[in-house]
Amino acid sequence: MKRLASLLAILACSGAANAGEVQVAVAANFAGPMEKLAAEFQKDTGHKAVVATGATGKFYAQIRNGAPFEVLLAADDETPARLEKEGQVVAGSRFTYAVGRLVLWSAKDNYVDAAGNVLKTGDFKHLSIANPKTAPYGAAAISTLERLGLRDKLQPRFVQGENIAQAWQFASTGNAELGFVAQSQVWRDGKFTSGSGWIVPASMHDPIRQDAALLNKGGNNPAAQALLQYLRSDKAKALIRTFGYEV
Repeated sequence: MKRLASLLAILACSGAANAGEVQVAVAANFAGPMEKLAAEFQKDTGHKAVVATGATGKFYAQIRNGAPFEVLLAADDETPARLEKEGQVVAGSRFTYAVGRLVLWSAKDNYVDAAGNVLKTGDFKHLSIANPKTAPYGAAAISTLERLGLRDKLQPRFVQGENIAQAWQFASTGNAELGFVAQSQVWRDGKFTSGSGWIVPASMHDPIRQDAALLNKGGNNPAAQALLQYLRSDKAKALIRTFGYEV
């Protein structure tokens, strides 16, 4: 029994010695899932994911300017592809880790109907969206309003957040009665966590394919490579699905 305990202690010390850190830039919509994934990743591998969240467009500029990120989990597939063309990404490392869904949401119960008609009939003063120039979910919101023929009418009511996290914050605090947010921010295990919402049909905007990429700074970091491998695991995919993403 003592020999077994000693062996386990040696293995634990060996795992800790080999554990590393990876600097990860994570799209704001994926903050919730990544918090849970990072905890499971560390528990299962010993590696620690040091996470920064924000708008994908802002991360693009930061990476171009030498930010120390080693892995990018973007809110689109265009940004990682552009970075690869510009020589910032390890060739062939890109893959889609999630497909996001846009939701029109209100913190008020029974306020948003199942077809989103509240946009036409609701008595609201403010509609929060993420910056469409830097946040793919913001661009999807604009596309949706254009498809509905409501962009010009509702634009004076826009409250614009720098990223989807701020757009959600405006809606969750009631500073905006309605907001276009990521489904992952308001959805768990098949239902809304609070308030009411309309899951925007995917046909109303370009697909929100979210790609991961190994950045050049992480090319020789085993922890960075392990994280990307972990995101492909069945365990990670199952967790991601609970937030309303497709994988």
